[in-house]
Amino acid sequence: MAVVVVTDSSARLSPAVLQQWDIRVVPLHVLHDGADLLDGVDPIPDDIQDRSHVSTAGAAPAELADVYRQALADSNGDGVVAVHLSAALSSTFSSAMTAARELGSGVRVVNSRSAAMGVGYVTLSAARAAADGEDLDAVETQARGAVGAQHAFIAVHRLDNLRRSGRIGTAASWLGTALSLKPLLRLDVDGRLVLDQRVRTVAKAHAAMIDRVVAAVGDRPAVLTVHHVGNRDGADEFVAVLKSVLPQIDSLTVTDMGPVLGVHVGSGAIGVVVHAPR
Repeated sequence: MAVVVVTDSSARLSPAVLQQWDIRVVPLHVLHDGADLLDGVDPIPDDIQDRSHVSTAGAAPAELADVYRQALADSNGDGVVAVHLSAALSSTFSSAMTAARELGSGVRVVNSRSAAMGVGYVTLSAARAAADGEDLDAVETQARGAVGAQHAFIAVHRLDNLRRSGRIGTAASWLGTALSLKPLLRLDVDGRLVLDQRVRTVAKAHAAMIDRVVAAVGDRPAVLTVHHVGNRDGADEFVAVLKSVLPQIDSLTVTDMGPVLGVHVGSGAIGVVVHAPR
């Protein structure tokens, strides 16, 4: 067989891509008014980020172990590489480590230190190595090498969701009073969501994000994904600017950010993930 790659639903990989590369997915949880909804499995309202009494939860060790166990069997002993949402943003990574310890050295867990397609790009790097027939060590190495090629930025339209989420890290000190800010945030090298710039309008936040993306790409080929939370028109406008300033982009796609991340950043948010290997 071959090494099997697993990720979680935060990765925002399309069903076609998952099928093409035989990637297994563990759903994360959206909790709403007593209901436990599985991302990618259960119907979740498009406006879930605007509703009251909503929170999210990572995958539990037992859920991860079930998927890992089946993937390990399907690999005929070649092994499993699991790539998950940043450990600084979700309990999923620590649960994954717990599950992997139960199953032995045939399961390797990689902290993407990213979110959305940042997780997806690391997962795809591992899946391509697995498809090429690389062994477990090589597939794990490929995934870990891809972690350092990610850059992720996000501009939010409102701060309410961030206040409730508890995932804003070092930027928390100004969230209580900066009501008029439309902050530009980024994921740092440890996968923490931190403040990049304090700006007062959405237009300026998007302009600053364009500058950050251009600097991250440089003159190298790169693949990019623009994510949004209920803001496809804004995402399309952002993409048009990116294409004009970065003609060397190999691929640029647009997709929603998904309910799990959307609950934490709120409606209108636009983010971009850059995958630019050195």
